[in-house]
Amino acid sequence: MNTTNLNPNNNDLASVTCPIHSFETFGAVDGPGIRFVIFTQGCNLKCKYCQNRDTWCHQGGTIYSVKDVLDKIERYKNYMIPSGGGVTVSGGEPLLHLKFLIALFKELKKQGIHTAIDTSGVFYLTPEIKEIIELTDLFLLDIKSINDEICKELTGVSNQKELEFAKYLSDNGKKMWIRQVLVPGYTDGEDDLKKLKEFISTLKTVEKVEILAYHDMGKFKWKNLGFEYPLEGTRTATTEDVDRAKSILGIK
Repeated sequence: MNTTNLNPNNNDLASVTCPIHSFETFGAVDGPGIRFVIFTQGCNLKCKYCQNRDTWCHQGGTIYSVKDVLDKIERYKNYMIPSGGGVTVSGGEPLLHLKFLIALFKELKKQGIHTAIDTSGVFYLTPEIKEIIELTDLFLLDIKSINDEICKELTGVSNQKELEFAKYLSDNGKKMWIRQVLVPGYTDGEDDLKKLKEFISTLKTVEKVEILAYHDMGKFKWKNLGFEYPLEGTRTATTEDVDRAKSILGIK
């Protein structure tokens, strides 16, 4: 195991910063193994089912430099690496902070630490986006809805960019886990699930497909911030709902 200190003597790493909402030091669901998870602040979508409404504001969070974050990660290397884990950046939307991500992932790659990004993929494929894609080992890609009209209703944006993002990952050999939140009455339609299955079948690098049951446990965050919860009255997804969706998608 490489035990080289993660913190090179580089003033640039102290000058590149990012607003961060929170950290999770022993994540077990956002990629393989034990993960150090970074939740960035700020989001470009407005998902009605969002469980972290407090991450939307671009002016919130605490400012950390790349060096600050590397210092934190250093403490958990002995847990992460033997488990086959690594570092996952989630949000909010991490791809809003490309300069920070690129600098951080370059350092992590020097140490052979596995990198993952949890993203909506709703971005143009700019040179900087392509650079961070190249530096990332795994994408946890949230397909909001294969139905464009439902996607717009739930998130405020079209699904065109995220589907193109998925295709680019596949064409360039980048591993991905596809995730979808199962919201009764929105993303659980049989025809749409069949279309999602068909789309996923065109992708060559999908390692896992996850159906995440919608719940309203984040509703209190909306209300604490003074916002009306958009899906008030929508029932939570049951185990039976998830099993049905998995059956249509042909996954376990």
